Amino acid sequence: MKHAWIDESDVDSLATGAAVLGTGGGGDPHVGSLIAKRLIRKNGPVPLLPLSEVKDEDFIVPIGGIGAPSISVERIMSESELDMALDAITEATDRTPTAIMPIEVGGGNSMIPVAAAAMRGLPIVDADAMGRAFPEAPMVTFHLAGYSPGATVLVDAHGNIVVSRPSDGAWSERLARAVTVEMGGAATMIDYAYGGAVVRECAIAGTLTMAHRIGEILLGRDAGIREHRRIDALCSDLRAVRLFEGKIVELDRRIEGGFTRGTTRLDGIGVDRGADCRLEFQNEILLARRNGALAAVTPDLIAVLDHTTGLPITTESLKYGLRAVVIGIPCDLKWRTQMGIATAGPEHFGYDVVWRPVEEIASAREAVA
Repeated sequence: MKHAWIDESDVDSLATGAAVLGTGGGGDPHVGSLIAKRLIRKNGPVPLLPLSEVKDEDFIVPIGGIGAPSISVERIMSESELDMALDAITEATDRTPTAIMPIEVGGGNSMIPVAAAAMRGLPIVDADAMGRAFPEAPMVTFHLAGYSPGATVLVDAHGNIVVSRPSDGAWSERLARAVTVEMGGAATMIDYAYGGAVVRECAIAGTLTMAHRIGEILLGRDAGIREHRRIDALCSDLRAVRLFEGKIVELDRRIEGGFTRGTTRLDGIGVDRGADCRLEFQNEILLARRNGALAAVTPDLIAVLDHTTGLPITTESLKYGLRAVVIGIPCDLKWRTQMGIATAGPEHFGYDVVWRPVEEIASAREAVA
């Protein structure tokens, strides 16, 4: 953003960039952007609040969607759910929100907070608690710092409101996932609502600005970047590496346990002709193997981009025959800690690999080649 506001003209770039950082998950960016645009048009631009300017006395509320992205595309969140959730957290904590924040900078879950902020006339903090999207509730920087979820709110389109106080992040995931499944597989959620001092300590700063910058590159709004160079420009900006170029030849995708799970395989094209790449996902793409060898793994980011346009492809949009570029992006340093790897690394998801930085894996492969 070129100013301290998010207006309607910013939304497409913000949604596009958030979808890249969402690594295939975080909810559908198009649906979320439509809601955000409508509420900005109705209520005016949303003030963008730098993390450094959050005050101790502020009460920052992260709001977003939980569940399988495949379901959220078919059952679109209503504005009434945002209202119910914000009213419920106010009642549960006896505190009135002074700002909204995305819990993750991913796809639709970056748009929902913008919509909520526009609806309530509140600022949105230029930060989030992941620096990407993750599939499970404890996979946030608040948890890494030792904070509990606090009062947690789940609402659905039927008017159901569930307020809980989980003892820790693991219980938050178990309870919220079970309720979400009963709510039809998708719900609106608030958790880790904290005062300004805790948010300044834990949140990852500048991620909405980063998402907007990514969107400007991929949508061609930076006049200095030619269309065929957009993915290269993105990789340079994010210190990302190209992992694979190929065509999707296999896809297994299912809704299971409140998640969109599955695998997809690409056969190489261009410089990668003769090779193959297999991706595994649980809402987000979590593991990439090239010719059976590890290419990248969570908590580093793995994003799939359209080979022609460079635009991000979510896991629910993967389809047979699609030509794509797979890139790996180094995660925030908060995740490259013992606690970060234990919380969102490969062992947690049952993968038989040891985490290595994506850039280190790429350098080793280039050295051999």
